[in-house]
Amino acid sequence: MHNKIDTPEDYINQLPEERKVPIRKLHNLIKDNMPVGLEAGIGYGMLAYYVPKSRYPSGYHCKPFPPLPFINLASQKNFIALYHSGLYAKKDLYDWFVAEYPKHAKYKLDMGKSCMRFKKVDDIPYPLIKELLGKMSVKEWIAIYEKSLKK
Repeated sequence: MHNKIDTPEDYINQLPEERKVPIRKLHNLIKDNMPVGLEAGIGYGMLAYYVPKSRYPSGYHCKPFPPLPFINLASQKNFIALYHSGLYAKKDLYDWFVAEYPKHAKYKLDMGKSCMRFKKVDDIPYPLIKELLGKMSVKEWIAIYEKSLKK
C-alpha cells in the first residue's frame, strides 16, 4: 500500500477488489462483536482494534505511545491475517480455538502464535471468529497483559 492510511475505510478502499469484500466483512464482524471498551482504527499499518489510552494510559510496553493492541486484521500478499492477542496469551483460549476450527472450515488451520492466515477467502469461519470475539473481555486482556509484563 502506497497511499497514506488514516482510517479503516482508507485501508479497505486501497485493497485489490478481491480482498475488499472479505476484509470489510471481517472488519464489520469485529467492530460489531469486539469486547466493550475497544476502539477501531489503524495500527502498525493494519486495521487495529485496541484498548484506548483513555482506558489504559500505559499503552504498549514496547512503544508506550500507541494504545494496547488486542486484535489486528491485514491483507497480506497471499492471505488475510487475523491477529488475536488473547490466543497467544491464554492457552485455554488457544486450545479451544484449535479444537473448534475444523468444525467450521474445510481446510487445515494455518496459524502462528496469535495469527490466523486465511489463504482461501471463501473459507473464512466467520461464525467461529464471532464466537472468539466474545471469549475475552478488555478487563481480562489488560490483566493478562500486565501479568506477562511482571514475568
